[in-house]
Amino acid sequence: MNKEIERKFLVINAEWENLVNKKYAIKQAYLNSSEELTTRIRTKGEKAFITIKGKTKGISRAEFEYKIPYEDALGLLKLCKNSIIEKTRYEVKIENHIWEIDVFEGDNLGLIVAEIELSSEEEHFKKPNWLGKEVSYEAKYFNACLSEKPFLEW
Repeated sequence: MNKEIERKFLVINAEWENLVNKKYAIKQAYLNSSEELTTRIRTKGEKAFITIKGKTKGISRAEFEYKIPYEDALGLLKLCKNSIIEKTRYEVKIENHIWEIDVFEGDNLGLIVAEIELSSEEEHFKKPNWLGKEVSYEAKYFNACLSEKPFLEW
């Protein structure tokens, strides 16, 4: 089984901006979203994916992601419930990890979140000084929740 182990933090300053290795635009929305299962459609630059995620337990959950034709993704995005999330993702390498910093746009403007994927829940990593509060366990920061209740409505 594919497993995602991820921690999320708010970003408190712009010091990460000088460390960016890659950047790309993301649009994503959800065909379905519940505690038990979410099905996401995402465009990432000129590529597109469908992702199925299981129930989160701690900071882990089952995740299956498949590339799909870009035009199919555009059609599926129109079928998704709730709003489309738009963000620019920046990748920053710190030691052996890639941090993904999401700068949200549209209804989530003003929200900046950094994520790191780990190989185990106990894995140690260096926390850069641009990280703020950890929000890994706060559902309102999950993208599926942001599509239902955007940051600007909090």
